[in-house]
Amino acid sequence: MFKDTVKKFFAPKEKERFIPSKKSTAGMSARDFKRLPQHVAIIMDGNGRWAKRHRLSVSRGHRQGTENLREIIRHTDDLGIHALSLYAFSTENWSRPQEEVDALMQLILDFFASEIDELDAKNVHILILGDKSRLPEKQRLTLIEAEERTAGNTGLHLNIAINYGGRDEIARAARELADQVAGGMLDPALINEQMIADHLYTRGQPDVDLLIRTSGEMRLSNFLLFQCAYAEFVFPKTLWPDFSVRDYDETLLDFGGRERRFGKRL
Repeated sequence: MFKDTVKKFFAPKEKERFIPSKKSTAGMSARDFKRLPQHVAIIMDGNGRWAKRHRLSVSRGHRQGTENLREIIRHTDDLGIHALSLYAFSTENWSRPQEEVDALMQLILDFFASEIDELDAKNVHILILGDKSRLPEKQRLTLIEAEERTAGNTGLHLNIAINYGGRDEIARAARELADQVAGGMLDPALINEQMIADHLYTRGQPDVDLLIRTSGEMRLSNFLLFQCAYAEFVFPKTLWPDFSVRDYDETLLDFGGRERRFGKRL
């Protein structure tokens, strides 16, 4: 019994498996849709539960989710959608286990190292939503370089929220407006919704038309609170690493069939 225990203890651990998802790279074309949103926002939820389901580490779940993300970005660009906003790392995510935070920080480097050339070649404009100053230097410089490299591009606006919080974004806009008031450059009575929008990270972009949160959870989690005022919500139960291009097309078809009133009675 002792020999068996020792043998089991020193046996090499099984390497984590890469689980291919059900992704289909053959998506629908823009002409197949009745109406497409101008701005899609995605809360990429379910990486941890996907990893647990496959008996893998949480970091492997996040990595699998990143693999899936590539196809969604490409398809969004192919459809001619104006903006895609992705919730990658919130201000609250720092409280997660350090091992998971480190893995997410490494994914930032890996993603841009592998994707920046293609994104730039496809005329994608990258914008980071959130406070980059708190990020480790390597990650911060990588994000700044991606923004600067693609600043003149005029295609898909790819917004990646990293160290982002919706309330923090609104507070930041309020401080900027308050500074203008204090400096005598702005009459506070003239402050309106458009002025606030012009001081958000997404200034100049259309509001979110469609928000997708995978995994079946139904909450905003402090994501684009101002921009989602009249967004249509879809909450597919599919975990993010398994969310295929086909699943994405289904949410877009759902959006196209909805009657948007914006508070009016039609």
